Amino acid sequence: MLLAFTASTALARLPDPTTPAGYVAHLLVNEVPFPGERGYRSEQDTAAAMEQLLHVLDRRLERIPTPYTQQQIAATRANDILDIITVGGEKGQFDGFYRDAQGRPAMVPRVTERIDNLNRIASQGKPGTFARLLTHAGDLATAYLAEQQRPSDRHAAVSKAERQPATGGGYSWMTDEVRYHPGGNFLRIEDTDAGSLGGNRFFTLRKAPR
Repeated sequence: MLLAFTASTALARLPDPTTPAGYVAHLLVNEVPFPGERGYRSEQDTAAAMEQLLHVLDRRLERIPTPYTQQQIAATRANDILDIITVGGEKGQFDGFYRDAQGRPAMVPRVTERIDNLNRIASQGKPGTFARLLTHAGDLATAYLAEQQRPSDRHAAVSKAERQPATGGGYSWMTDEVRYHPGGNFLRIEDTDAGSLGGNRFFTLRKAPR
């Protein structure tokens, strides 16, 4: 079953960041723009970006295409999505998300401060865009970790990128500027294949690595 983004009128529901679902949800929120922030286009665009971010995490965890290895793509060998997120420390694969000295998933202050501010805005007045987007992040993470639902994957059928055969599926994302590229066998997904969402550029993989 596909998880659809709906314009809920409920108050924002972002799970506790000390839980796996809450930690994943906080990453989804951290990586996308909200109204008034650079890169924001629309509520639907930001919601779609969250969904594709989750697919990247899932692909790095469970769907590595032959002949690639998880170590090549995710810089780790892991069977836990939190290890995918925290690999490399504070300045690792996902900047600002790491494990503390006790091995607990943690976030740097700038991440928690921004999300606290988004929660504050979402709690003012009638529930609107901020509340719906925060709720969407929480719903996505909760459903995914409960193995109940996954959103539609806009990048699953990508067969060509940067004029080269591609594996399909997103395996990385970066700020959507030409100067940012993960290099190696990553290929920039074109706009026509929804490669630009929520201020991010998504990348698939070259089908036949060099």
